[in-house]
Amino acid sequence: MDQNIFREYDIRGIVGRHLTDETVSILGKAIGTYLHQNGARRIAIGYDARDSSPRYCELLASGLNQTGCDAVLIGMVPTPVLYHTVYTKDVDGGVMITGSHNPPKHNGFKICLGKATLFGSQIQEIKEVALSGQFSTGTGTSDNLAVLDDYCRDIVSRIDMGSRKLKIVIDAGNGMGGVTAVPVYRKLGIDLIELFTNPDSTFPNHHPDPTVTENLADLIAAVRKSKADLGLAFDGDADRIGVVDETGRIIWGDELMVLLSRSVLATNPGATIIAEVKCSQTLFDDIAKHGGKPLMWKAGHSIIKAKMKETSAALAGEMSGHIFFADRFYGFDDATYAGARIMEILSKTDRPLSALLADLPKTFSTPELRIDCSDEIKFYVVKRIAEYFSRDHDVITIDGARIVFEHGWGLVRSSNTQAILVLRFEADSDAHLGEIRKTVEIKVAEFIAAMAKV
Repeated sequence: MDQNIFREYDIRGIVGRHLTDETVSILGKAIGTYLHQNGARRIAIGYDARDSSPRYCELLASGLNQTGCDAVLIGMVPTPVLYHTVYTKDVDGGVMITGSHNPPKHNGFKICLGKATLFGSQIQEIKEVALSGQFSTGTGTSDNLAVLDDYCRDIVSRIDMGSRKLKIVIDAGNGMGGVTAVPVYRKLGIDLIELFTNPDSTFPNHHPDPTVTENLADLIAAVRKSKADLGLAFDGDADRIGVVDETGRIIWGDELMVLLSRSVLATNPGATIIAEVKCSQTLFDDIAKHGGKPLMWKAGHSIIKAKMKETSAALAGEMSGHIFFADRFYGFDDATYAGARIMEILSKTDRPLSALLADLPKTFSTPELRIDCSDEIKFYVVKRIAEYFSRDHDVITIDGARIVFEHGWGLVRSSNTQAILVLRFEADSDAHLGEIRKTVEIKVAEFIAAMAKV
C-alpha cells in the first residue's frame, strides 16, 4: 500500500495504481474499524460519477460490514449531499468517494465521524490500522436511502429571494454540480442556462476546476452572449464554486468572500469570519472595516470546518472556492448553497454584481499558480523558503510561507492533494507584483532543483 494516499484531510490516489480493489477493501475495513472504535455504527456512503466509484462503493460497504458497521447507501451524489445526510439523517458518520477536481483516473475518500470531517492525525490513525491489519469484526447491513429530494427542499427553504428576476449561467464541467444546482435554482425561480450539467467521468468539455482560468472560458462566453446577471461554475464534486460577474470578469474566492462577508455581517455584527492564507489582505481589512473579526487560517476543507467550530465563525472561505456558511446553514462547504446565497444578494438589489464590489481598493494579484514538486520534497522546499526570507521579511507560517514585502506579499505552500506547490502573489502595483513574484519564484526553482539532485 502506497502510504502517500493518506493526505492531510482525505485519502486519494490513482485508480489501479494506488487504489486497487485490494487496497480499497483494506481501506474499507480500516475506516470501519476506526469509526467503530469511535462509537459510529451507521455510516452513509455517497459517490461521484467516476468509473471506479460504484465499484469502490461496493468494496467500501463490504469492508464496513465486516467490521460491524451498517452502510447507508445514498448513491451518486455531490459531496455536499453526503455532508447534508450526516447532519440530517440517522447516521453516525459518512464516507464520500470522490476524486473531486483531480483527473479522471484519480479517486479518493472524504471521511466523517459524526458531523466532523477527519483530517491530520485522524487520517494517520486510519493508515496505521490499515497497515497493521488488525480490524474489528462483526456483521453489518447495507441499505439504500434516497436523500436528494430532501436536500433540495432544505436548500430552497433556506433562501429568501427578492423581487428581481435573475438570469444565471451555470457550468458544471460534467461533474456533479448539475445534480443539485439545476433543481434547486429552478425552484428558486431562476432563468437558468445550463452548460455541461450532465455528469460524465471523462470530462469531455473542460476539466471541472474553477480555479483554472481556461476552465471558465465557456462560462464567460455564455454570460456575455446571454447578458446574464451571473455565471457559476462547480468543481467535480460540487463543494467548490467559481464565479464570474455580468461582464464576464472572474470573481476569485477572496473577492467573493468580501461580498458574502458583508451580507453576513449586516445581520451578524461582530461575527468571526475565517479566510485562508492565499486570500487578499483586502479581504481581511474589509471584514474588520465592516465590524467583523477576521481570522487567517490554514487551507483545507476539514481544517477550516474544525476551526469554524472552535471559533463559532459565521462564514469561512478559501481561494479555491470552498465556501462554508454556518450562518443559516450547517457549516460545511456547498457550492450549490453558496451560489444560492449570491443569487439571494443580487435578487434584492438593482445593481449588477460588478457594482457591489466596485469600492474595493485596487490591487494586483495572480491566481493560484501551481508548480510541480514531488510529495517527497514539497514540504522541505516550503521550509527552506520560510527560512531564507525570514532573514529580511516577516513570514507568516500558519500554512506554508506567506512572505510580507513592503508593497505586497507572496505565498508558497504545499498542496495537500497533489504533488505541487501552490503560489500566489499580491501587490499595490503591477510592477511591484512582478518584482515580488520573480524574487520568490527564483528561490522556489533553486530549492526544487537542489533537492532533485539529492
